[in-house]
Amino acid sequence: MTTTNEIADKIATEHSLTKAQGKAIVEAVIASITEAAVAGNETSLPGFGKFKVKATPEREARNPATGATIKVTAAKKLAFTPAKALKDALNK
Repeated sequence: MTTTNEIADKIATEHSLTKAQGKAIVEAVIASITEAAVAGNETSLPGFGKFKVKATPEREARNPATGATIKVTAAKKLAFTPAKALKDALNK
């Protein structure tokens, strides 16, 4: 697993920045994607993929322990669709 600190360290090393500057860059990118998602906008990163907000409708489900029917409220979720370049890189 790669963490944000590891990504920040790699950016800092490759671009002659301090670790704090690298971390600030990574946090700014994540904050921008989050802001766009909260606003309901799609974020596209060419060569990587798209982050898109999708609405899930209210539905009925069953509690597996009791078998009782429960209502699952409507919600929004963030979906990621990888770009063709990323899919190709994964399947080499």
